[in-house]
Amino acid sequence: SPPLLRLFPGRLSAFPLFLLALLLGFASLLWLQLSCSGEGPEAGGQQRGVPRQPCPPPAPLQPPQDEVTWGPHRLALLVPFRERFEELLAFVPYMHRFLSKKRIRHHIFILNQVDHFRFNRASLINVGFLESGNDTDYIAMHDVDLLPLNEHLDYSFPEAGPFHVASPELHPLYHYKTYVGGILLLTKQHYELCNGMSNRFWGWGREDDEFYRRIKGAGLQVRRPSGITTGYETFQHLHDPAWRKRDQKRIAAQKQ
Repeated sequence: SPPLLRLFPGRLSAFPLFLLALLLGFASLLWLQLSCSGEGPEAGGQQRGVPRQPCPPPAPLQPPQDEVTWGPHRLALLVPFRERFEELLAFVPYMHRFLSKKRIRHHIFILNQVDHFRFNRASLINVGFLESGNDTDYIAMHDVDLLPLNEHLDYSFPEAGPFHVASPELHPLYHYKTYVGGILLLTKQHYELCNGMSNRFWGWGREDDEFYRRIKGAGLQVRRPSGITTGYETFQHLHDPAWRKRDQKRIAAQKQ
């Protein structure tokens, strides 16, 4: 800016420019340290905008190998992703702390679609299932813009069948009774029984509705949370429709 340029007489040489870059970099780091929240998204309400930049999280909670209170199961948290880095910076440390407090062994898989095709959420989840390996025995299909605020939400091994954490009674946006999007837990055995998700859905929506039909066709019953009293404030939805435009182009063949 002109006020800064006046600090340097005549034509700027390489050394003054280097000092100016260092000064601006130091000021940016200082601003980041002073403005970040330190706790990720704020609990206790629904916030529609992009979350503030989180401070570096505390040292990760790692269970001892022989700690039986963490249980024998290990969760693969599958996160379909494309160009939502602000949400991701809040999501990963928040979910790691949330699951660690609940003593759930977990591994977070960020499934990043880097091509130029339309977004294919279901295909990314299929990839995550295959890449998660044999050291995890159940999965969570988890949107990057949806954070659980209620510690009573159950992320444990869904032995009795698919468990829809973000149920229609709790999700801030989607309330129809066949909805199974947002956050859904399944054992790997049940996911294979459904033959995974359909790879044919490009753009936003409908792949989870088709998966509901696969769940019913496999003879499985979707279970949902009970005893949660926080209603539509159970989750924080980080999606800003003005900033994050959804690819909602419809193709008749997908609906059919």
